[in-house]
Amino acid sequence: MYEILYEDIDENKEYEKIIKKVLSKCFEEEKIQDSKLSITVTLTTPENIKKINKEYRKIEKATDVLSFPMFEKDELDCKIKNKDFQYEDILGDIIISIEKVKEQAVEYEHSFERELSYMVVHGFYHLMGYDHIKEEDKKVMRPKEDKILNELNIKRNDI
Repeated sequence: MYEILYEDIDENKEYEKIIKKVLSKCFEEEKIQDSKLSITVTLTTPENIKKINKEYRKIEKATDVLSFPMFEKDELDCKIKNKDFQYEDILGDIIISIEKVKEQAVEYEHSFERELSYMVVHGFYHLMGYDHIKEEDKKVMRPKEDKILNELNIKRNDI
């Protein structure tokens, strides 16, 4: 279902526990827990995420999370609808800057757990083909993210 990689940061069992809990709920919510889809989550530094952002998005700036889906939304929706999971498939990659997560948790006045959980669920829904650039797309994606976090009882401003 998922693999966690560390790039230039120390391994951390607490991070892994949060990621596992959130991704398990995401897979359950989207009814893909019995699929052979997998996600790679890479936890890294602002410097590394800045390099990746520049290389793939031509944006020379550190960001909090990047997502690289392997399927177009229509293709994935069809695969899920038809339960076409005969073979293992990679849903995509999520890359998270742990330092940025820590900064944003302080900035938004909520827990590290809440901020990391949000980055994971946000990245997951990008892999599922959702976006938030246009307002009408945001109205679909945000409630999905909120539902996962609410069901896990991970609240904003919950320090």
